[in-house]
Amino acid sequence: MPVPEDHVDHLLARLDGSGVRLDLDVEGIVDRVGSINKRVRHALKETLVDYGLTPEDWGVLTSLSLRKEGKLSSPGALARDLELSSGAVTSRLDRLESLGFLHRLPDPGDRRGVLVELTPEGRAAWESAIEVQGRKEAFFASALSKDEQVELNVLLRKLLLALEARGR
Repeated sequence: MPVPEDHVDHLLARLDGSGVRLDLDVEGIVDRVGSINKRVRHALKETLVDYGLTPEDWGVLTSLSLRKEGKLSSPGALARDLELSSGAVTSRLDRLESLGFLHRLPDPGDRRGVLVELTPEGRAAWESAIEVQGRKEAFFASALSKDEQVELNVLLRKLLLALEARGR
């Protein structure tokens, strides 16, 4: 019985006959990871629109929700967590503050600084959205058995660690 083909297989077949010198296994990995990421990002955007949020907002809410120090963070710490400039973080904080999802407090340890705190409304929006998105992501992964999911995670972790070690 033939193995079903996805759209990447069709691309690889065209590349194979084109004379382009590429490792088709590598190309298959990169294209499939990209295609899966595109679908997951689309699902996230669909989830977040119901809460008036963007993926950028989501990153800030997630970072604040998962802080161990009681949900307080400096904007600088958020910028490092999210790998963003301070200006990008400021605009995201402004937007989320206008939505009532966080507020800024004076930093008692630095008169010039502020700390960011998630509001109960922000926490509720994050918890609701993560529950919905978690179900969507479980659906994506359901094509694999639990053992296959574990195996794929091991392989993807190995790839990601190598990329991180190279600073990419």
